[in-house]
Amino acid sequence: MEDWIDYYDSTHTIYASRLHRDLHFELIARDIIGYITSPDAVVLDYSCGEALSAAKVAEACGMLILAEPAPGVRGRLIARYAPNTKIRVRSLEDVRKMPKESVDLVVMNSVAQYMTLKELDSALVVIRGLLRPSGRLILGDILRPEVGMFRDVLALLRFGARHGFLKDALVGLISTALSDYRQLRSRVGLQRYSEAEITARLADAGFTASRAHANIGHNPWRMTFVARPAFARSAH
Repeated sequence: MEDWIDYYDSTHTIYASRLHRDLHFELIARDIIGYITSPDAVVLDYSCGEALSAAKVAEACGMLILAEPAPGVRGRLIARYAPNTKIRVRSLEDVRKMPKESVDLVVMNSVAQYMTLKELDSALVVIRGLLRPSGRLILGDILRPEVGMFRDVLALLRFGARHGFLKDALVGLISTALSDYRQLRSRVGLQRYSEAEITARLADAGFTASRAHANIGHNPWRMTFVARPAFARSAH
């Protein structure tokens, strides 16, 4: 994941325009809020990125913890949300030291594809320990093996056409094709999982999981899973 962390910590061109970037984060925030069931909930956004609409999520819960591995991004999050008493910014190392069973909802959105299998399994075990017995993990934007880059392109163009940045999206796709992102994606690759594979990995980490009806964000060809802590049956 280190190569991807360095990329997202740099000045990258992953968004076609400022409008695309802002709408992207607004949509994710709206979808996260849909999973918050209590105004007192403690919510952890694991590898949150720039989280530009985090204040909206914080309004819907008791405490929002933004965990981000990239130090530059983390610094911007601290500066952006310092006045907001309901938001805390943490490193992933900080997250590992958090009290057990202290979180109601964990969101890991558009992160698993950048992690090695070992990194994902390790993160799931950490998250399992942090969740209260009634808590949930929302694992979003999972790439499927049978769905190629064409669907990602189509999803972006549809998103752009719907919200008025289609021209920027087209230009952005060309820029991305020539960018470090495309080179890094070709060199390092992105992890893809079938529904059975991701539910099995979640089960190994101590969860029971099912696929959500809709994915978080704008891409309908990717998958989101809702996972709950599993409990071993007591011996008779």
